[in-house]
Amino acid sequence: MWHVYLIRTRMGHLYTGVTQDVQRRFKEHQEGGVKGAKYLKGKKPLKLVFHKKIGSRSQALKTEAEIKKWPKKKKEALVNQDIPLTTF
Repeated sequence: MWHVYLIRTRMGHLYTGVTQDVQRRFKEHQEGGVKGAKYLKGKKPLKLVFHKKIGSRSQALKTEAEIKKWPKKKKEALVNQDIPLTTF
């Protein structure tokens, strides 16, 4: 089962990613090692603000790509559960 997730940086930026294990992936980002996203290095503290099961890897990647195109206001609405996440 694949998930899409959003992480908030200390500056309020939102990072979007996909994984099969949200907690493991978030820990990798927090540790800042070679498995963590380069974008998140030096932007701690990090906070996992959203995650949702998507299904297949293909669906998760399509959903991630679509979310990355959204303006920040729409991403914030997703985090606040003001809008539902539909898979693509």
